Amino acid sequence: MINGPYLLFLGDAPDPLAAKVAQGIRDWRPDASVGQLRLAGCNADMGLADMSVAEAVDAGAKTLVIGVANRGGMISDTWIEALIEALEAGLDIASGLHNLLRDEPRLVEAANRLGRQLHDVRIPSVKYPIANGKKRTGKRLLAIGTDCSIGKMYTAIAMERVMLERGMKATFRATGQTGILITGDGVPLDAVVADFMAGAVEYLTPDNDADHWDLIEGQGSLFHASYSGVTMALIHGGQPDALILCHEPTRTHMRGLPDYALPSLEELRDIGLTLAQVVNKGAQVIGISVNTSAMERPAAEAYLAELEQRFGLPAVDPFAQGADRLVDALP
Repeated sequence: MINGPYLLFLGDAPDPLAAKVAQGIRDWRPDASVGQLRLAGCNADMGLADMSVAEAVDAGAKTLVIGVANRGGMISDTWIEALIEALEAGLDIASGLHNLLRDEPRLVEAANRLGRQLHDVRIPSVKYPIANGKKRTGKRLLAIGTDCSIGKMYTAIAMERVMLERGMKATFRATGQTGILITGDGVPLDAVVADFMAGAVEYLTPDNDADHWDLIEGQGSLFHASYSGVTMALIHGGQPDALILCHEPTRTHMRGLPDYALPSLEELRDIGLTLAQVVNKGAQVIGISVNTSAMERPAAEAYLAELEQRFGLPAVDPFAQGADRLVDALP
């Protein structure tokens, strides 16, 4: 159990997208965070109060959550002193990075000496099976994207909120560190051994009521040279009945890959649907989710209208506009 509320650690994140874990917690669990801790050179800001460790403890914080998701998921040497200071002040630490807290000798020594907890979210806690591809009862939706860090999690959580408000049966299924920290449960899919990733998704989305929807948190992109494997596992293990296409129109290249342009939404639709229909012949694309946070409102509205005309599907920014029209499109 990770005790809240949190102090969100932004470290020296070079841009807001590098602090997407903190952003997700701030946006979907605003009551869970008392403030943010930023080091010199940090270019991310969650709009929370900047606090020292001592100020956060006085405000009631119980855990420092590392809100940075850098390339490779590494704990920077420049963070260690601040993290030890947090432990000495009485805070536990939670992290979803690949570089585990328990593998940092100075943090382990301080935690043991002070009686503090180190929570590594990205450690599989179950021995997952190899996928068998058998059809399961219930319904499943998966968001797939033209890139990573593009709004797939936001889409699924926004849809779950609308569906529960309507009295529908729906469960957001977290597959990454941010989703797990928001909901408290899930599968850290990119830390699962490759042969068992699709099986882990089957495990996460078991048989359910015929009218129940599992809303599966998407990861990576089929077109991303670094992270396509986890997307394939989600498609084949999830056996989605419905796909949502996710896109961010202002990106000039794939995240972390400056030599790679983003695919078109048509390419994403055609390849994503082809792969989904390998395991579910009835799979269909039902809508488009667009992250318009970097666009002026008139330009965003014009872009969404053009997409709707081009694809014949609802195109919305579910965080800015709500996800009602995506829910309405469910088969």
